[in-house]
Amino acid sequence: MTFINEINDILWTYILIIMLLGCAVWFSIRTRFVQFRMIREMIVLLSESAGKGKQGEKHVSSFQAFAISIASRVGTGNLAGVATAIAIGGPGAIFWMWVIALLGASSAFIESTLGQLYKIRGKDSFIGGPAYYMKKGLKQPWMGMLLISITFGFAFNSVQSNTICAAAEHAFGVNHIILGGVLTLLTLVIIFGGIQRIARVSSIIVPVMALGYVGLALVIVILNITHLPGVIALIISHAFGWEQALAGGV
Repeated sequence: MTFINEINDILWTYILIIMLLGCAVWFSIRTRFVQFRMIREMIVLLSESAGKGKQGEKHVSSFQAFAISIASRVGTGNLAGVATAIAIGGPGAIFWMWVIALLGASSAFIESTLGQLYKIRGKDSFIGGPAYYMKKGLKQPWMGMLLISITFGFAFNSVQSNTICAAAEHAFGVNHIILGGVLTLLTLVIIFGGIQRIARVSSIIVPVMALGYVGLALVIVILNITHLPGVIALIISHAFGWEQALAGGV
């Protein structure tokens, strides 16, 4: 266990943080800060509806694609991640989470662009993603098979399901084994329905989840509005230091 913790510390303290931030800065510069420059275009595109292509393949709408993307980005990190960062680096870590989020948006744009460039035509729709651009772009099919299988098959699913089960058990006394089984069955039904079913479910669940999350945050802010200037001042005044930057990166 000690060995695993040491490897984890090296990966997250040095290698991954430097690589992810380095890529985010590079992508931002090379795209001329597309995450800010194209905000208006992004909002306009969200209104595009679903349809069919020239050869009959089904397309998801821009909003459905947006919902799928949000579903993979809003979750455990926004709750447990923020609490962990503040516990490690204090209030100043929040400043670095703001910076990393703004820069990291360019990385998300590049990921999505690569997914479009290297997608292939499936039976009813196009299919693509990291495994496909690793195979077709990097010419490394083993990388996609190994990394994506491990990451999505075990790491992401384990973290998300464990967080849901642990929260439900501690808050409401729900048996984690039963809830885990229900989550597995629901996931199977959704995933094996293909991208169309994933898009439909995401377009229903994600807005509720995102609006609930933002709404709850706004209620907390409004109830404590008199403390807001002091909170912002505290964040800025404690932002500059290696510990705070590292905590925000983690």
